[in-house]
Amino acid sequence: PGQFIGPFTNAHPGLGGVCTFVGEVRADDDAVEALELIHYEKMTLKGMEELADRAIARFDLMGLLVVHRSGVMQVGEPIVLVSAAAKHRREAIDAVDFAMDHLKSDSWFWKRERRADGWHWIEPRDRDHADLARWA
Repeated sequence: PGQFIGPFTNAHPGLGGVCTFVGEVRADDDAVEALELIHYEKMTLKGMEELADRAIARFDLMGLLVVHRSGVMQVGEPIVLVSAAAKHRREAIDAVDFAMDHLKSDSWFWKRERRADGWHWIEPRDRDHADLARWA
């Protein structure tokens, strides 16, 4: 993730704040061995572009960077990077929160995790849906 943040920040002179979130594969009590994200590229890219456009318009951003990996990832590896640049910190913070809530529960990725007994599909939790609902 670090390779993206510096160039993104430098591309927005005059910004007042940058907020960055990096999500990683978590172990969940050491039971998770790996995470796999599968997607259909044409649908994913279009959806991510629309999400970025909505966030930029809603939060008066100077820029938004979203990098999301797919494929198999190991515990501790980064999955997603969302970084927002704005003249004011609150706009950047809220934009990252908005984007992550959408990516977590209303995105274009199918997720599954490998545990000792095999692969298991992951659905958004009730909390994920509640987090998303606050932006309606």
